[in-house]
Amino acid sequence: MSRLTVIKAVLGPILRLMFRPQVEGAENIPGSGPVILAGNHLTFIDSMIMPICCDRPVFYIGKDEYVTGKGLKGRLMAWFFTGCGMIPVDRDGGRGGVAALMTGRRVLEEGQAFAIYPEGTRSPDGRLYRGRTGIARLTLMTGAPVVPFAMIGTDKLQPGGAGLPRPGKVTVRFGEPMEFSRYEGMDRDRYVLRAVTDSVMSEVMRLSGQEYVDMYATKAKAA
Repeated sequence: MSRLTVIKAVLGPILRLMFRPQVEGAENIPGSGPVILAGNHLTFIDSMIMPICCDRPVFYIGKDEYVTGKGLKGRLMAWFFTGCGMIPVDRDGGRGGVAALMTGRRVLEEGQAFAIYPEGTRSPDGRLYRGRTGIARLTLMTGAPVVPFAMIGTDKLQPGGAGLPRPGKVTVRFGEPMEFSRYEGMDRDRYVLRAVTDSVMSEVMRLSGQEYVDMYATKAKAA
């Protein structure tokens, strides 16, 4: 029995009771084969809710600090997050973005589902920010379809992304798969990468109903 199975069996009912997730469009996620799940990122609990909303395992990148803690608490956190599909990567280093991209490519080439937040960080104010082009590179390098999704309401349960979340209801909405085979072999063309990324973010915006800001979220946070 995998850790994900144990986590879903033990914690799944608790998380469902706390967050009462309403899942829409789950049938859009292929039952097998590589697929990229790309969506908005409102708060920390987004990555806790995603695994209980999908029938298949979903892998995603997380900060390595979540699995390097000391003592019993640190070991339990490492067991939980990696069991939920988190792959720890040092994203603060100079090659953090490359490491994350290559990790995602490996997961997809193994025929797995890989979740990514194209904004690159949590939204500072609930709006949807400009997507990073790593999502485009992944789909063009691997040929994996992109299933856009929207987390709705998680920021109300955990404002600012810190502290313990409060109980409430959230919606996870999946859109129809998007494929970009017409751009095969063009994963180094920056205009193509931007066009693909913007088309994915446009669909995420439609699903989430968020206001779009044509600025990177990291820049907005630094302002």
